[in-house]
Amino acid sequence: MNILFFLTPKSEVAYINEDDTLRQALEKMEHHKYSAVPIITKQGKYLGTITEGDLLWGIKNKFDLNLRDAERIRITEIPRRLDNRPVSIDADMEDLLDKILNQNFVPVLDDQKNFIGIITRKDVIRSLCAKTPAK
Repeated sequence: MNILFFLTPKSEVAYINEDDTLRQALEKMEHHKYSAVPIITKQGKYLGTITEGDLLWGIKNKFDLNLRDAERIRITEIPRRLDNRPVSIDADMEDLLDKILNQNFVPVLDDQKNFIGIITRKDVIRSLCAKTPAK
């Protein structure tokens, strides 16, 4: 099965730009109610994944913070514990399943390593369940 069947295109994905501020990241994550979002460079490359925990520990360990200060902190100044590992557009299902077991979403990159969207664990599970006959 082609992994693009599961793709949520970049235009429908909530992501953070590398030059966004801490406040912008917090507001976007709160608005969408996401606990993790991809970070994309100005050139459209996948930089990594920022999580609520990364933001929390970054605020605690790096900044004596108020919300006004959060407007001056670039999201790339926040240390990230772990990035979601991406797959290539031509990855096979085995590679996708290996990553989706440990990640809520898998970023998908094109041949030039540009971010083109994500595949969510929910969509993969939904598809697999639909193909498995009920007992």
